[in-house]
Amino acid sequence: MNAYRYKNVLLIDDNHIDNLINRKILDNANFAEIITVIDSPQEAFDFVRDSITTGKNIPEVIFLDLRMPVMSGFEFLKSIIELPNLKPDLFKIYVLSSSLDPKDLKRIKENHLVSKFIGKPLTNQILEEI
Repeated sequence: MNAYRYKNVLLIDDNHIDNLINRKILDNANFAEIITVIDSPQEAFDFVRDSITTGKNIPEVIFLDLRMPVMSGFEFLKSIIELPNLKPDLFKIYVLSSSLDPKDLKRIKENHLVSKFIGKPLTNQILEEI
C-alpha cells in the first residue's frame, strides 16, 4: 500500500498538457490519494465551495494557475476569500504558473491565502518542500 502525503489535492489549470504532466508528477510522488483536475476556475470554485459546505472531499492542497480565460487565478482567490465557511488553515494554495510578471508576484505575496509561488512545471523537489 502506498503512503500518501495528502488525501485530496486539487489542480486548477486550463492547459491540458500541463495538467497531464503535473498530474503524472503528483502520482509518481505519491503526493495525494485523490487528485482532482479541473480546467475551469469557476468549476473549481464551485467544487471548493461545495466541499466546504458538505465537509466532503475538501482539498488539502490546491495548485492554481493564474492565466486562464473567463476567470483568472486572482479572481478565483478573491471568490474563495468571500466564502462564509472558510477557515484560514483549511487548505494550502500554491500558485503554479509560468508568469514572471513582477505585478503578479507582488499580488501573490500580498495574498494571505497563497502559501507560495511555484514556477511550472512541478518537480519532485518542489513537492518535497511542500
